[in-house]
Amino acid sequence: MLLWLRNYRAQWLSGDLSAGFIVVLMMVPQGMAYAVVAGLPPIIGLYASILPALAYALFGSSRVQSVGPMAITSLMTATSLAALAPSGSDLYVAMAAQMALISGLVLLLCGLLRLGFLAHFLSRPVLSGFTTGAALLIGASQFKALMGDSLTTLNLPGASIGLLSLLALWLAKERLAPLLGKLGLSLKRAAMLSKLAPVLVLAVATLSVWQLDLQHAGVVVLGPVAQGLPSLGLPSLDFAQLQSLLSSSLLIAFIVFLSSQSAAVTLAQKRGERINSNSELLGLGAANLASAFSGSFAVTGSISRSAVNYAAGANTPLASVISACLMALLLCVPTGWLALLPLPALAASIIIAVLGMLDFDTPRQAWRFDRSDAVAWLATLAGVLLLGVESGVIIGVMLSLGSLIWRASQPHIAVLGRIAGSEHFRNIKRHTAQTHPQILLLRIDSGMFFGNAELISDRVLESLQAETQHVVLVLSAVNLIDTSALYSLAELNRNLLNRSIKLHLAEVKGPLMDRLLQSDLLLKPLSGQVFLSAAVALDSLSAELQDGKVQGLHGGE
Repeated sequence: MLLWLRNYRAQWLSGDLSAGFIVVLMMVPQGMAYAVVAGLPPIIGLYASILPALAYALFGSSRVQSVGPMAITSLMTATSLAALAPSGSDLYVAMAAQMALISGLVLLLCGLLRLGFLAHFLSRPVLSGFTTGAALLIGASQFKALMGDSLTTLNLPGASIGLLSLLALWLAKERLAPLLGKLGLSLKRAAMLSKLAPVLVLAVATLSVWQLDLQHAGVVVLGPVAQGLPSLGLPSLDFAQLQSLLSSSLLIAFIVFLSSQSAAVTLAQKRGERINSNSELLGLGAANLASAFSGSFAVTGSISRSAVNYAAGANTPLASVISACLMALLLCVPTGWLALLPLPALAASIIIAVLGMLDFDTPRQAWRFDRSDAVAWLATLAGVLLLGVESGVIIGVMLSLGSLIWRASQPHIAVLGRIAGSEHFRNIKRHTAQTHPQILLLRIDSGMFFGNAELISDRVLESLQAETQHVVLVLSAVNLIDTSALYSLAELNRNLLNRSIKLHLAEVKGPLMDRLLQSDLLLKPLSGQVFLSAAVALDSLSAELQDGKVQGLHGGE
């Protein structure tokens, strides 16, 4: 905690100051936009950018992570609360803060229990399908506001502002960085400045409304924005409300961690640093508790803002502290100018922001490499679009775990032969290798557990030939044998013995051998031996077949 501050260097300050200033410019439109996505008053998005950033700087492990509102968590908040309270009402706001409180407590508890490994329970294709579906839902939800807040009667000034803002933001996203590069800026600076285009576009749109008095022409504007800092205090706790929010809050906590971890690890790799998953849980937990304490909603690490923070020269979490302090100062000055910000332009900024979440490269690569992953991507996407965000998350997690179990339950088992003139053994289906007609060597390329034990035994029996007298299981790739697999091996040993076939083991790893020596499988000896290597097994058994003399080595590798 605060290790970065204890080791702070003076030469880092300029980079942290510039990054803090630039990121706060990005946080103003993003914070308000994501609050709108969540169904909350826009000012709450700005509140969510102050205390959470300070709390994460205190406990988190990433030096350049920018924590605050994000599109996915905003959408999940909106879908969770849609049926529980009117959007934007005091009850709605209180329940959003309660969700942040529950999520924060869950993340904090997971950090204390060192459950950082949970970050690996959602595969890349499933996470991609989820974010792509969420992006499509968010974009579709903003189309009405983009067209002037009506899909039936066209408000020409409002629709014009929305569509022109959309075009300007798209051109900035696609063309501005190369153009700035041609003007002499470095690619890093050009990319960073292009990400600040929403600030300029929203400023121009607001100025147009003011100069042309477009709010009286039907253009929907943001309206009065409260001045000052948020009131501090825990949200009111109603047990019935908390019960209704529990499952949604757990899912949000899971997505908060996955999103933030992804951004943090990506940037840490660029900086040659490491991310501590358990510290991330603590930092995100503290950030969400701080968000709840300031009456805001669930927050997480933002990939886009974190990238800008990094590109702007951030060296330590002081950059985020500076951004939070600047945001607090902005809220303490008159905020009347925000009242004329046109919602069609804000909708355009949301649509452009979520375009970056669309990912069609992952399913394309998955289709070429592993079609089950491509199916998982499509199923998760369909789940989000057809059944809702929460169902999409559940489908994604279940598919990830199901895919893991299915793969583990279908282990690769290779019949081995000896490469001529060497002690190397390879799969006879892939290499020209010599085999012995009476000795069957099988390599198990997976841990052996209750999900695949019977299948392995069946595959061994199916591989037997009429002349087989010895079966050698090569366990060089096996790190685990559970109790079910142990019983299955004992049963296989008896079945083979009934056929006058001996079962042997080879290349057993030391830790696994230690456990086997305490089991009935070896206490009540195998029909065969345990050999140091496949080569020793083949040589010894070949010699036995020739003269009945066995030279086995009973010990681990």
